[in-house]
Amino acid sequence: VQLQASGGGLVQPGGSLRLSCAASGSTFSITNMGWYRQAPGKQRELVASITSGGSKIYADSVKGRFTISRINAKNTVYLQMNSLKPEDTAAYYCNALSYTDTYWGQGTQVTVSS
Repeated sequence: VQLQASGGGLVQPGGSLRLSCAASGSTFSITNMGWYRQAPGKQRELVASITSGGSKIYADSVKGRFTISRINAKNTVYLQMNSLKPEDTAAYYCNALSYTDTYWGQGTQVTVSS
């Protein structure tokens, strides 16, 4: 499975961005998809994930501001990020799970700054 992420960029505090991640290859094996982020000097942390059935979990720090969604037919997961804060600045990584493996996309940088 290969994951291709896009949609990062520079945005002012309070702004919005949408990240996309498209999976290709043996996508039939994918169960959960999600987003993690890693800021400089910090550990990678879960932002949000979604199962193939649509169940979602969010980090407490993004609840009410970020929304994860998924189109199974397109093997694509999205992360709508609203009310962005400077502390959301990080490299965001797409993630996919099968029953046996974990897959990572390349990071896409999100910078929130005035």
